[in-house]
Amino acid sequence: MKPLFVLLIVYVAILAFGSHTTFDKGNIFAGNIAMSVMLLFTAIGHFKFKTAMAAMIPIFIPRKVEIVIFTGVLEILFAIGLGIENTRYYTGIALIVFLITILPANIYAAKNRINYESLFKPGPGIKYLWFRIPFQFFLIAWVWYFSIR
Repeated sequence: MKPLFVLLIVYVAILAFGSHTTFDKGNIFAGNIAMSVMLLFTAIGHFKFKTAMAAMIPIFIPRKVEIVIFTGVLEILFAIGLGIENTRYYTGIALIVFLITILPANIYAAKNRINYESLFKPGPGIKYLWFRIPFQFFLIAWVWYFSIR
């Protein structure tokens, strides 16, 4: 839920305050910067909660912590790529593939009640998917609208 708030607050703030500054570049700019800030926000979690997030990866996959760190680095690179107009299109395509790829880890975590912030507390379980799956598709649509089309 926090990433959604970050995304929407940054988007609205850039639109609201951008028209009063010299950097106002419109809706597409605001959408990409908002997604970049959200990706940087979520990347922090990949480093801060790496052990708990590693538990979200199915047991049969090795090097879970390394995967979590790598995906955190990818999110930082996506954030940078969305901010550069020449790389935005290809970054958007790669980000959509990434968002589709990580969805099974979120499903696995929900089914197994894994809390990505703490291994000592149970996660929200299957009910979390009622938010997470639509949110994942919302993010894909966001990237498509602001970065690819």
